[in-house]
Amino acid sequence: MTHILTAVAWPYANGPRHIGHVAGFGVPSDVFSRYMRMRGEDVLMVSGTDEHGTPILVAAEDEGVTPEQIADRNNRIIVEDLANLGLSYDLFTRTTTVNHEQVVQTLFRGCRDNGYMVQQDMPVAIDPKTGNTLPDRYIEGTCPICGYEGARGDQCDNCGNQLDPQDLINPVSKVSGLPPRFENSTHYFLDLPALAQRLSQWLDEVEATGEWRPNVISFSKHLVEDVRPRAMTRDISWGIPVPGWEDQPSKRLYVWFDAVIGYLSASIEWARRRAQAGIGTVDDWRAWWNDDDARSYYFMGKDNIVFHSEIWPAELLAYNGEGDKGGKPGEFGTLQLPTQVVASEFLTMEGKKFSSSHHIVIYVRDVLERYSADALRYFISIAGPETSDADFTWAEFVRRNNSELVAGWGNLVNRTVSMVAKRFGQIPEPGDFEPIDTELLQAIQDGFSTVGSMIAHHHQHAALSEIMRLVGEANTYVSRTEPFKLKSDDERPRLATILYTLMQAVFDLNTMMCVFLPHSSNDVDRQLGGDGTLAPMPEVREVQDLDSGKPYPVLTGDYSNVREWAHQDVTPGTPIAKPHPIFQKLDESVIAEELQRLSASDEGE
Repeated sequence: MTHILTAVAWPYANGPRHIGHVAGFGVPSDVFSRYMRMRGEDVLMVSGTDEHGTPILVAAEDEGVTPEQIADRNNRIIVEDLANLGLSYDLFTRTTTVNHEQVVQTLFRGCRDNGYMVQQDMPVAIDPKTGNTLPDRYIEGTCPICGYEGARGDQCDNCGNQLDPQDLINPVSKVSGLPPRFENSTHYFLDLPALAQRLSQWLDEVEATGEWRPNVISFSKHLVEDVRPRAMTRDISWGIPVPGWEDQPSKRLYVWFDAVIGYLSASIEWARRRAQAGIGTVDDWRAWWNDDDARSYYFMGKDNIVFHSEIWPAELLAYNGEGDKGGKPGEFGTLQLPTQVVASEFLTMEGKKFSSSHHIVIYVRDVLERYSADALRYFISIAGPETSDADFTWAEFVRRNNSELVAGWGNLVNRTVSMVAKRFGQIPEPGDFEPIDTELLQAIQDGFSTVGSMIAHHHQHAALSEIMRLVGEANTYVSRTEPFKLKSDDERPRLATILYTLMQAVFDLNTMMCVFLPHSSNDVDRQLGGDGTLAPMPEVREVQDLDSGKPYPVLTGDYSNVREWAHQDVTPGTPIAKPHPIFQKLDESVIAEELQRLSASDEGE
C-alpha cells in the first residue's frame, strides 16, 4: 500500500466556481483518487478555499462588508457545489483557519532562517487618483514576453509567465484607468537563484520518469532558465501577518506563498481532527509528507503551473535547506516535493474564454440545478481539457448525454435489468457458456487492467472511452444473441446464460464506471441488487476552528469501504426488480434555452 497525496488546487473564494474551474482541478482529481482507493492505496485528498488577496478585499470594499464576510459566504457556496458534484475530499477546508496561519508562518520562518528569504526594496504601484496602493492584480498592461495586451501585474494568463507590475508595457490601474506611479517599499523575496540548481535537478529527475505531461514539464523547465528573486510579501491589509513584521499591519504574506502551503496545512488539520475524534494521532499527516515512498499528485489548470512547479517546490527546498545556502528542516521535517504536477489546459465556452466579469460563464451550481452531476462529470471526463484546450457547447453536452450516456450505457443497464426482472425476477443460474459469452466476459475483465493503467497515468479521456467501447461490445452482444426472442421452455437455459452474462458485464462495467459517475453508479448498483454504496460520497460537515472555535463547513467523508478494482462474480438468486431509467434524455430545446440564457446575461452586463 502506497500513501497517495491528491493535492487539489484551491478555488478562490471571491465568488462561485464555474465549470471551467472544476474541469481543471475538480473532476480529474476525484476520478484519480477514487481509482487509487479502489486499487488499495492510502489516499489523502485535500484542498480548501483560498481566501486571502486583493479580489476579496476589493469585493468587500465594494459591498461595504468585511473580507471575512465575503470569504464566509463564498466558502459555503463552493463547499456545497463541490459536494453536490461528488468530489471525495478527505478534507476541504479554508485558508483563514488559525491552523493554516500557523503552518504558513512556520514555513516562512524555516525558509527565512535557512537564508532563502531576503529583504529587498521593490517598486510598489500607487493609484494616482486615490493615492491607495495597487495590488498586482489591479494593474493591467501588455505582457513584455508574449505581447498579450490583457496581462496582469502578477501573471500573464496568455503565456503563463509570472510578472511584476513594473514589467508591464503601458500599465494602467484597473481602479482609475490611469497609469500608476511607483514608490519603493521593503519586502521579503524568495531567493530563487539560490534554489535554481536544485530545482533544475528535481525537474530533470521527474522528466526522466516520463510521467509528466510534455507541455507541463517543458514549461516548468523553461521557468527555471531565467529565475530571479520573487517577492513573497505584499502591501495589503488582508492576509497572513509576516513573522517579525507584526508592527507593520499593512504588510502581509503574498497570497500565493500562503495558498500553496494549504496542501500541508490541510493535511495537518485532517490529522488533528481525526485525533480529536479518537482516530489516529496528530502526526498521521507525516506519512504523506515525510515518507520517501509517498507519492503526491497536484491537480490544477495550466495557469497555476508556475506556482506548483517552481514557487511551491522552491518553498519546500528552502524549508528543507536543500539550496545553495544549505540549512536544515524545521519541526515539520524534510517535506517531499511533488511527484507530478497534473495540469489541464483551458476549457472555453461556446468558443469564448470563461469570464465572470463579462458574463461568459456557467456556474457549477446553475448546471447542477438543471442537469445531473454525472452528465457534467461525463462531459468533463471524456471531452474536457486534459492535454489541449477544449470547448464546452450546449449542443455537444446534449449530444453526449443523449447518444452516449442514455442510448449507450443507460440503455444497456435498463434493458438488461428489465429482461432479468421480467423473465426471472433474480439473477439466473447460467448454463453452459458459448464462445460469444466468454469473449464478452473476458474482454470486460481485461478492461480493469487497461482502464486502470490509463487512469493511473492521467489519461482519463482514453480510460472512459475504453469503458464506453466495452459498453458498445455489450450492446452488440444483445443484438447478436437476441435474448428477447428466446421465449420457449427449451430456450430458457440459453436465455439464463445470456442474461447472467449481461448482468455480469453490467456489474463489472459499473465498477469501472463508478470513479467517473459515482451518483448514477450507486443507482445502478441498487438495480443490480446491491446496497447502493458502491461509490462513497462526500458530506458537508459543520465544524469549529480547532484553535479559535469559529464555525465553518468542511467537505469530508469516509471512503474506507470501497469495492476492489477487479472483477467480482455476481450471485445467482439475487432478487432483481423492475428498473427505472438511470439517465434523463434531454430535449434539443435545451440548447436554444441555454444559449438564450447566456445571451440575456450578456445583455444585462
